[in-house]
Amino acid sequence: MEIGITLLIIIFLLGLSLGSFLNVVIFRYLSGGSIISPRSYCPHCLHTLQWFDLIPVLSFFLLKGKCRYCSEMIPFSYPLVEFLTGLIFIICLFYYGFTPEFLIYTFVLCLLLLISVIDQKKQIVPNVFVIMLFSWLIVWHIVAPHLTNLSALVGFLAGGLLFFIIALVSKGGMGGGDIKLMAVLGFAVGWPYVLILFLLSFIIGAAVGVSLMLFCSKSKESPLAFAPFLSLSYFIILFWGEEIWWMYYYYIL
Repeated sequence: MEIGITLLIIIFLLGLSLGSFLNVVIFRYLSGGSIISPRSYCPHCLHTLQWFDLIPVLSFFLLKGKCRYCSEMIPFSYPLVEFLTGLIFIICLFYYGFTPEFLIYTFVLCLLLLISVIDQKKQIVPNVFVIMLFSWLIVWHIVAPHLTNLSALVGFLAGGLLFFIIALVSKGGMGGGDIKLMAVLGFAVGWPYVLILFLLSFIIGAAVGVSLMLFCSKSKESPLAFAPFLSLSYFIILFWGEEIWWMYYYYIL
C-alpha cells in the first residue's frame, strides 16, 4: 500500500488526539474521577482548560510546559503519551495498512501504553485494563485467529507461570498485576514467542535498572515498574518477532 504524506499527517493527528484522551483516562483513573465529566482542568488551580490549552503536543510547547492560569509545571508525560500514540498509529499503518490488523494492534498498543504509564506513576497494573486487553484479544482470536488455540493457551499458561515462579522466589519482587499482564501477552504472542517476550523484558529491564543506578542515583532496592518493559518487548516482537526468534534459534539454542 502506497501511503501519501497527507494520509500520514491525518493518521498521526488522529493518534495525537487519541493520546490526549489516554492522558485524560490516566489522570482520571489515578485521581479516582470520571473520564466523562467534568471538562479537562488544571489539577493545581482547578481552572477549566480551553480548547487552545488542549492541542496535543503543540499546547505544551507553546505554554512552555506551564499552566496558562497558575504557571505550575505540566508533566512531560502528557506530550510524550500523545506523541507515542501518534507514532503507534503511523507504525501500524506502515505495517498493516487499512486492515483489521491496524485496528487490532493500535488498540492493543495504546492500551499497553496506558497501562505502562499508570504502572510507572503508581507501581500498579490495573485489573480493569488488563481484563479489557484480554477480552479484546480473545474476541479477535475468535474472529480472526493468527495463532492456534494450543499456541495461545500454552503462551498464556507459560507466561503466567514464569512470572508466578519469579514472584515466589523473589518474595514479592514481581507483582500480581505483572503476572496477569505477562499471561495475557503470552496469549497474544503464543508459544514459543512467549520465551522471547520473557527474556527480552528482563534484558530491557536490567539495562534500564543499571542505567538508573549509574546515572540517576537509584538504589537496587528502588521499585521499578515492569509493565513498560513487557509492553516494549511485545511491541518489538509484534513487528520483528520472527527475525528475533530465528536469531535466537540458530545462535543461542
